[in-house]
Amino acid sequence: MATLACLLEATAPKSGNVHRGADFEDLTFVDLATSGVAIGAAIDRLLAGDEKGRRLGRLVLAAVDAMRGACGSNAYLGTILLIAPLALARDGAPLGTGVAEVLRSLTAADARDIYEAIRRAAPGGLGKAEEHDVSGDAPSDLLVAMRAAADRDLVARQYANGFAEVVNEAAPLVEGVRASGMSLSAAIVFAHVSLIARHGDSLIARKCGQETSLAAAARAQRVLDAGAAGTEDYLTAMADFDFWLRSDGHRRNPGTTADIIGAALFALLREGRLPPPWR
Repeated sequence: MATLACLLEATAPKSGNVHRGADFEDLTFVDLATSGVAIGAAIDRLLAGDEKGRRLGRLVLAAVDAMRGACGSNAYLGTILLIAPLALARDGAPLGTGVAEVLRSLTAADARDIYEAIRRAAPGGLGKAEEHDVSGDAPSDLLVAMRAAADRDLVARQYANGFAEVVNEAAPLVEGVRASGMSLSAAIVFAHVSLIARHGDSLIARKCGQETSLAAAARAQRVLDAGAAGTEDYLTAMADFDFWLRSDGHRRNPGTTADIIGAALFALLREGRLPPPWR
């Protein structure tokens, strides 16, 4: 399911992101596809092992190492940080409940492993934080660090609010739009631009500043206001938005929103709410 979520997310032609029709100089669609396969295999191995080894920190670190081995770059750190707690949620429980249980069980060892995983992934635009900087020692309580970063990072916010944007916003959005008759790819693209309109994008904010993230949100809203999804006006506005995001050397890449989409797809797959075919 993790592999499939990564592949479905990467294949959809989302504005400003790498997909099957658009590569970056330092990240390609093949990087995303091969990393998705490697991540899924790493999760499978750990979940099939000893119960004591099924810790979030170990899972994140194993998935990041698999990703780095597959493509040598940071293709999916944010997605891994979001999918891993969803994968560890106990069977039979609603995902919101299951994730909350996983987060309550975190230990200092989990925090150390996750900090190490982030350092190994070497994400761009992190900068320095006054508290809980990833270049320093990990806190004994990972959630303290995530809460401190929640106002500036949408991935960290999921750890602070019980994955609200993933489970209660992005997943129902993809599911609802697809139920209206859109293809899954078109539904992913629509959900992606809708989330940018609501939240901006944390990666854009880190790399280019909060004003640019707010500008991205405003431009995304103009796409939604242009016309119904699939109409000529909507597609024209989406193409303009995509061009703006890809300008300035891809620094406006809305990567955090892509991570949220990938996690939402995994959540839908995990709960059996995204059956094939996906054409």
